[in-house]
Amino acid sequence: MGSNLVLTNEIENYINNHSLELTEVQKEIISYNNSLGDIKRMQISISQCHFLHLIVKISNIKKILEIGTFTGLSGLTMALSLPRGGKLVTLDKSKERNKIASNFFKKAKQESKIKTIIGPALESISNFKKNKQKFDLVFVDADKENYKNYYNESLELIEKNGLIIVDNVLWHGEVADTKNQDRLTTVIREFNSHINKDKRTESLIIPVGDGLTVCRKL
Repeated sequence: MGSNLVLTNEIENYINNHSLELTEVQKEIISYNNSLGDIKRMQISISQCHFLHLIVKISNIKKILEIGTFTGLSGLTMALSLPRGGKLVTLDKSKERNKIASNFFKKAKQESKIKTIIGPALESISNFKKNKQKFDLVFVDADKENYKNYYNESLELIEKNGLIIVDNVLWHGEVADTKNQDRLTTVIREFNSHINKDKRTESLIIPVGDGLTVCRKL
C-alpha cells in the first residue's frame, strides 16, 4: 500500500502555483486577512479555494448556504463558481465582518449572487426550514461548539445527494493526538465521530487545508 505524501510548505506552494489562478479580489482578501494577526486562521486555505471551486462546478450546484462568512474568501470563491442565476446565502453574527465581506463581494461584482444575513445561524436555519427553503450545498465554517447542530439542522435543508462540507475537521492534526483533551479539540473529535456513525450520509475527510469533511445525503 502506498504511503500518503507529507505536505510541506514548499509542496503546498508548488500545488498552489500549478492550480487554478485566484482572482485579484480573492488575492486582495488574502492580503487583507494577513494583516489581521492570529485571527487570519479563520480564512480557508488557497487549496480549499480550488477544491470548493471545482466541487461547485462539477456538482451542478446552484444554491449554496454558507455558515460563517468571515471576510468573504470562501463565499466569494463559491459565488464565482456558480452558474448564471445561482445564489449563495452567507450567515455571520458579526456586523463588522459582514460589512468587510460585502465590500469585497461588490468589488468582485458578485453582490447580485450573494445574500448576507447577520445574526445567530441557528435562528436563520430555523427560518429556512419554516419556509421550506432548500440548498444544494451547505458549507460550515463557524463556531466549533455548534458544528453538530449545524450539521444536523443542515441535513433538513438539502435533498438526497445534497452536500454538506465542513472545515477544520483535522484541527491542525490535534484530533489524532489522544493525549490532547483540549476543549475544542474534543469538540471536533466528537463531531467527527458523530458524522462517521451517521447512516443518513456517506462522508470522507479530505486532508486539504485544515481538513474538509464532505458529506453526501443518502
